[in-house]
Amino acid sequence: MVTVRFFAGARAAAGSAEETLPADLTLTSLVDTLSARHGERMARVLSVASFLVDGLACHDRETPLRSGATVDVLPPFAGG
Repeated sequence: MVTVRFFAGARAAAGSAEETLPADLTLTSLVDTLSARHGERMARVLSVASFLVDGLACHDRETPLRSGATVDVLPPFAGG
């Protein structure tokens, strides 16, 4: 399983701080799964979010997510 942790607007769209998904997903398929599960609001957040996989920025969305990985969903933050 992969743990997905939501922050800020992603947490609001998901209605929870985290959830688990199967480990056989890529980041692209994880985004598709979360969008289908949580609807248009989540899809909008995910379209502008950054992703950390085990604490490192993930730029290759086709890399398989290994079992035990943690994916952080980070929407753009505002403030000063």
